[in-house]
Amino acid sequence: MHTEEFVNSPINELPDIETLEFTPLPPLYRKLNLLTNLCLFLFLLLATVALQWQSWMTLPLVISVNMDTIRFGLSLAAVVIPGYLYLADKRKGYALRQHDLSYRSGLIFISVTTQPVLRIQHVELKRGPIERKAGLASLQVFSAGGAMHTFAIPGLPLAKAKQIRRFILEHKDIAQHD
Repeated sequence: MHTEEFVNSPINELPDIETLEFTPLPPLYRKLNLLTNLCLFLFLLLATVALQWQSWMTLPLVISVNMDTIRFGLSLAAVVIPGYLYLADKRKGYALRQHDLSYRSGLIFISVTTQPVLRIQHVELKRGPIERKAGLASLQVFSAGGAMHTFAIPGLPLAKAKQIRRFILEHKDIAQHD
């Protein structure tokens, strides 16, 4: 017969999330992300030039009159958006501890998500063509009971992503018995 009494003691000292040391994402990820965004905006700018100078279709008057404004807006967005994303990428990081994995993101609105290893249902490695070429991977963490991933850590070196995945898979059952 089980004779232990249930105890639910108050916690007086809460752990400080500010002391958690996050490992930043590698500079290669930031550079590739910046380059990808700049290429996208360059493509859009070139598409507006090609659209304006093509002869096989007449553009609606509202578009042809405002083409310079559209290009100016795209040029401005090509500076602001990739610049913001580059700075935001510098703030991204992860922290793996014995019982949890945390991910920090955001520049203006900073988000820190912590997932206990015990609650991780599965972990996936995702690699697009650019990531494969650069030797990087994204690690998607799925929590128990959730259909979508809890968070994804992008731009990890493939070996590091595999190492974190292996650690989680080897320790998620052990954490229950500690």
